[in-house]
Amino acid sequence: MSLPSWVPIRPDLAGRTAYGAPQLDVPVRLNTNENPYPPSPGLARAIAAAVAEVAGTLNRYPDRDAVALREDLAAYLGRGLSWRQVWAANGSNEIIQQLLQAFGGPGRSAIGFEPSYAMHPLIARATATGWISGARGTDFGLDAGRAVRAIRDQRPDLVLLTSPNNPTGGALPLAVIEAVCDAAPGMVVVDEAYAEFARDGAPTALALLPRYPRLVVTRTMSKAFALAGARVGYLATDPAVIEALLLVRLPYHLSAVTQAVARAALAHAAEPLATVQALRGERDGLVRWLRGQGLAVADSDANFVLFGEFGDSRAIWQALLERGVLVREVGPPGWLRVSAGTPAEMDAFRGALLPVLDGAREEAHLRHDAPRGRQ
Repeated sequence: MSLPSWVPIRPDLAGRTAYGAPQLDVPVRLNTNENPYPPSPGLARAIAAAVAEVAGTLNRYPDRDAVALREDLAAYLGRGLSWRQVWAANGSNEIIQQLLQAFGGPGRSAIGFEPSYAMHPLIARATATGWISGARGTDFGLDAGRAVRAIRDQRPDLVLLTSPNNPTGGALPLAVIEAVCDAAPGMVVVDEAYAEFARDGAPTALALLPRYPRLVVTRTMSKAFALAGARVGYLATDPAVIEALLLVRLPYHLSAVTQAVARAALAHAAEPLATVQALRGERDGLVRWLRGQGLAVADSDANFVLFGEFGDSRAIWQALLERGVLVREVGPPGWLRVSAGTPAEMDAFRGALLPVLDGAREEAHLRHDAPRGRQ
C-alpha cells in the first residue's frame, strides 16, 4: 500500500513495504518458526501468579534496568556471566535495533551474509545505517576467508552473523566467528535466536565473550521458551557495551508484566526446554523424509528446514496453502522453509506435500514430452 503524497516520510523509506509473515487462518501454520507447544498448565499458572503479583503495582513504573530478569538470564546462560553482562528488550529485534542505534547510524555501515535474517537489513535501514550485503557460498555456508575478505574490503562498523542461520538453518563454526572478530574494526553481533535447537556439538559464540569485548551474542525467549507472544529478547556482552545501549534505549522499555512473565518461564525452564528435544527430533526426521522425496534440503540446527529446489516455489506454496498448510516463501529463490511442528502437524505437512510434488512432477513431465513447434 503506497502512502499518500501528503505524508512526509523519509525519502529512503518511501515506497517500502512493512515486514511481516502472512498471518492466515489455516489449520496448520508452519511459517514463523514458533514453538508449537504452548506453556504447560503448570507454567501457565506460574505465569498467571507472577502477573497477579505485580498487578497491584502497575501504577508505578517497572524496574527500568530489569536487574532481576537479567540476573535470571545470566544464570540460565551460565559460563560465569553476571547480570551486568546481560541486557534484555522487547524481542531480539529490539536488541538488534538498539545495537544499530548505538553503533550504526548515519555515515556508518553494517554487513550481513545473505541469505540471512531479513530483519537485519530492514533495521539497518530504519536506523539510517548503510547495509552491505555479503554473500554466502552455494551451500549456504560461510567460510572464514570469504567473511574476512568482505570485512577488510568494506570496513563495516558492525558485522551481523546468524548462527543457526535463518532461513537456511546451519550453525557457524567457532573458527569463523573468531576470524570475523579478529578482522572486524567494530562490533560483531552473533544472532543465536535458535541456539537451543542446535544439534549436539554445535558451538555457541558465548564461549568467545571473554576474549572479544566487542562481541555481542543475542538470544530470544520466543522460540525455545515458547514465549513468542511475550516479546523477550536478550544479549550477552561486555558491560561497557551495555552502558552504550543505555544511551539509546527508551526508559521503562520492558513492562513489569513482561519481566514477570519472563522470570516465571525461566524459573520453570525445564518444561519448555523439554519441547526443544521433541522438536529437534521432528526436524531431523523431516530432513530425512524430504530428502527421501528427492528434494534438496539444507542441514539444519534450528527448528525449521529449508527445502527445494522448485522451478516455481510460489506455486508449491500456494498449493500447500490450499490444502490447509502454511509454510514460508523466504530466502533464496526456488526454496521454501517449513517450521518443525507437532507430530500431527508434520503428518499434515507430509500429507499435503506429497500430492503437490506428484502434481508438479507430472506437469514437468508433460511439458518435457510436449511436441515442440517449428523453429
